[in-house]
Amino acid sequence: MLQTPKARRGMVTAPHHLAAQTGRDILREGGTAVEACVAVAAMLAVVYPHMTGIGGDGFWLIAEPDGRTHAIDACGAAAARATLALYAGMAAIPTRGPLAANTVAGTVSGWEAALAGDGGTMRLDRLLGDAIHHAEAGVPVTAGGAEIAAARSGELRSQPGAYASVFEAEGKPLAEGDILRQPALAATLGRLAREGLESFYRGSLAQEIAADLEALGSPVSRDDLARHGACRPAPLSATIRDAKLFNTAPPTQGMASLLILALFDRLEPQDVESFAHVHGLVEVTKQAFTIRDRHCGDPAYMTIDPQALLDDPTALDALAAQVDLARALPWPQPAAAGDTVWFGAADARGQVVSCIQSTYFEFGSGIVLPRTGITWQNRGSSFRLVADGWNALRPGRKPFHTLNPALARFDDGRVMAYGTMGGEGQPQTQAALFSRYARFGVGLAEAVSRPRWLLGRTWGEQSASLKLESRFPTELGDALRAAGHEVEWLPDYSDVMGHAGAIVRHASGLLEGATDPRSDGMVACW
Repeated sequence: MLQTPKARRGMVTAPHHLAAQTGRDILREGGTAVEACVAVAAMLAVVYPHMTGIGGDGFWLIAEPDGRTHAIDACGAAAARATLALYAGMAAIPTRGPLAANTVAGTVSGWEAALAGDGGTMRLDRLLGDAIHHAEAGVPVTAGGAEIAAARSGELRSQPGAYASVFEAEGKPLAEGDILRQPALAATLGRLAREGLESFYRGSLAQEIAADLEALGSPVSRDDLARHGACRPAPLSATIRDAKLFNTAPPTQGMASLLILALFDRLEPQDVESFAHVHGLVEVTKQAFTIRDRHCGDPAYMTIDPQALLDDPTALDALAAQVDLARALPWPQPAAAGDTVWFGAADARGQVVSCIQSTYFEFGSGIVLPRTGITWQNRGSSFRLVADGWNALRPGRKPFHTLNPALARFDDGRVMAYGTMGGEGQPQTQAALFSRYARFGVGLAEAVSRPRWLLGRTWGEQSASLKLESRFPTELGDALRAAGHEVEWLPDYSDVMGHAGAIVRHASGLLEGATDPRSDGMVACW
């Protein structure tokens, strides 16, 4: 039986143990959950550079002790020079290289916004201090990081910039246990600690970032950086039995994550991981993804109001009624990829944070800025090279994001922060984790660790099959196949299923946490 860690004074869960311990130390020194998450985010940029970094985007959900729930959108927009003319003759935006580095990196602005609205007292040099140390002194490369570095070496080492000198310093990809040193990134984090986080966008650091981007061929300019700022859109919400669910607004796919659980709430499976449970969630996922893929993107260009849909019981009933409880809806739709980190924290005051950030593909665009050591994202490679419509490339437009941190407030006073990396798999893993815990009473650690499923493509995967980890009974796979699902079996604890985590704060102040055995993470308690 898996045991769920418990504590009362503070808790952090993250997909790398050093990041979780850093956040826990911040809580122990009197920091808030928000401050702990900034420290975790900085550390993950150092120890998990294949998944995240300060050259990417981020989104936050924050549950305050007074009952407020608010969000931060730290998504960067397309550069002013990122026009259709720049990509003339191309069928799609490249996924690697300088033309893939076509949006502003918003992550650091999210840290700034979270701290500005928090009221914490920790100094920035302390919040970034552990990350600075490990970037300078070096950190052992994880097995997952080494596997990705080797698999992507051919397409990354040839990119202009400092990728090869940082991540293949000895002429070959870093292997598990090798020490990764990032002195330029350490210096950049040190400058942010001294000069303030705004320096990334409007200070001397911004000048160096922009100069490197221009020299390497990216369309992102200093003016683009200066125009950027995180914003605070209202979080989306959905009310289900015994709880109110929250997620982030477009351009994220938070709408889809909420739709899945709102539609599933209308079904009546009796047993966890039964055919009715798994088939039901897969089928409502198809309904939610169909709406997402038609409508979700930069809210300035959307034609529907996602909150109005989530608030309309008649519309939700109609969508749920389209689910055939015995047969699978054919599913040829393409899906989205992405590499991401989710992490969460809770403090003794009752603040609970759900946070996610990413550079999109492994190592983003592959562009590592020589002077600053920043790996720049390729999120803007998801734009479509068309004049109008869904996710069409336009200067100043935000790209569609698979990122979406989740949070729930239960009627009994519990607050739950949860999430995962995994592109297309994020809403599905959220649904598996939440339904196991909230609907069927499975313990938090077990809810994260149990075998998972995935419809479509996610991290490193291209197929549209329904993938099942092999710890599921073969009888379940047979029943799903008989219902029309294209079943594909994956190994136990497959990285394809993402790296999930969760924290629950009870009304009594008791904290429970879980981390994913598929990751390098831990739950760090105080």
